[in-house]
Amino acid sequence: MADWNDPRATRQGFGASPSLTGDVAGRTTFDAGLRRHMLSIYNYMTSGVLLTGIVALLFSRGGAESAAAQLFMNGGILAWVVILSPLAIVFAMSFGINRFSTGTLQAMFWGFATLMGLSLSTIFLVYTGASIAAAFFATAGAFAGLSLFGYTTQKDLSGFGSFLIMGVIGLLLAMVINMFIGSEPLSYAISFLGVLIFAGLTAYDTQRLKREYLSIQNMKVTNPNAAAAYPLGKMAIMGALSLYLDFINMFQFLLSFMGQRE
Repeated sequence: MADWNDPRATRQGFGASPSLTGDVAGRTTFDAGLRRHMLSIYNYMTSGVLLTGIVALLFSRGGAESAAAQLFMNGGILAWVVILSPLAIVFAMSFGINRFSTGTLQAMFWGFATLMGLSLSTIFLVYTGASIAAAFFATAGAFAGLSLFGYTTQKDLSGFGSFLIMGVIGLLLAMVINMFIGSEPLSYAISFLGVLIFAGLTAYDTQRLKREYLSIQNMKVTNPNAAAAYPLGKMAIMGALSLYLDFINMFQFLLSFMGQRE
């Protein structure tokens, strides 16, 4: 994601919940605000995942006769538009965060989740329903545990960020190479490493989002004008996008690793 709200230059040590007023009442209000902000992120993210799943399921109804089969098996420009559009929206949201209103970012997020549903509809044509359900619930359980760890741990996970991003780049390169050589062992290795990398990113991103909120709240005291550049509504949507991508990628790699084909 873009570093428009990167708190690393000003963040406080993780695990602290600094009070804006220095008293118990201020700390309580601050903690309530943090919980409300994180809940907003999780609500966006969960709604986006559910929307993607519903769209994918409906678009793939009918199996070989479904709209998904007709679109992706026949190929063509429209299929590539559907596949690449989510990536274009991610870049637009990340780099246009300061130009778009909160309402526009919301619309883009829901459009992104819908297009992802169209793109992911092919999994219902390739894998059995039981294996898709198993991978989804396994991912949901792992995501919940990892996100909770990232939120509560006293350990600073920021040092893992660059390592994990490098891992994502390595995965992409390995996937491109495997498109040409078609190695099944390499495919399994990519799926296994993909699960681990996005599991790590789930914990890392959760801690990062918490620290962003802490930094912005501290900035409101020390530099209110600068803090105004980071509206919480936009931060919640972009945070949900980050966690959504972690969840969906972990799910896809886990499904590739353990899924049973039709």
